[in-house]
Amino acid sequence: MGLTANVLASGSGWRVQDVVCTFGPHDRPFAERHHGVCVAAVTEGTFQYRSTLGSAVLAPGALLLGNDHHAFECRHEHGTGDRCLSFRLTPEFLEGVVAAIPGVRRAVFSAPLLPPQSGLLPIIAAAEAAREDADTAAFEEVALRLAGAVAAVLAGTKGRPPAPSRRHERQITAALRRIEAQAGEPLSLADLAHEAAMSPYHLLRSFRALVGMTPDQFILHTRLNRAAVRLRRTADSISAIAFAAGFNDLSTFNRRFQRIMGLSPSAYRASSPR
Repeated sequence: MGLTANVLASGSGWRVQDVVCTFGPHDRPFAERHHGVCVAAVTEGTFQYRSTLGSAVLAPGALLLGNDHHAFECRHEHGTGDRCLSFRLTPEFLEGVVAAIPGVRRAVFSAPLLPPQSGLLPIIAAAEAAREDADTAAFEEVALRLAGAVAAVLAGTKGRPPAPSRRHERQITAALRRIEAQAGEPLSLADLAHEAAMSPYHLLRSFRALVGMTPDQFILHTRLNRAAVRLRRTADSISAIAFAAGFNDLSTFNRRFQRIMGLSPSAYRASSPR
């Protein structure tokens, strides 16, 4: 049980680590401090994050945000383990990115996370593919794209997300972990609500408040992310990838992939650096 952080690549002002945590509900959290600006893409598992920016529940597709030298704490009260791609940026690196984005002035984060969203999906999928392929050259571009996207999104975000209750954290985390484990299988709102001991409407409202999207949107996000990584990393047929990801109809997969990713599955595969 513990935490491992393997450096995958680094450059002037940035470093990316593959961080794997195996802590669980019985492990006591401890205070830490960000060394550099942190943007960490959650790729597996769930956990609770608390920093000077507020509290949040992190799930696959979300981005953990931390300012340089700020204290933080991570807890795993409702499940064991997680995995993140952690980008550590110097304040000067982030300032250089922000200076090039029209309308964005602040190089300091104002929220503890960015929830999963379609605009970030292509960047996170590219980062996961680079990790699996040990493609160190691809990470510099990902670091720049990620820093720019976070700064731009936060520039249009007002206020902090509400602090979740412990009960809601536990219930929604159970739903998140089931989706992560069974994203390729049929999952209904009623089933998720029954397992979480909530009414479907209460689950929908609480899930959206904590995660930043509805359960159906999160399921779609998870399926598309996994499909995008396989398109970059394998030569499997598009239909096989679509069905494995949980899509029962190839045309539906193609249409939704095009809408979210901005490219058709075949064009996305062809755009791979490989």
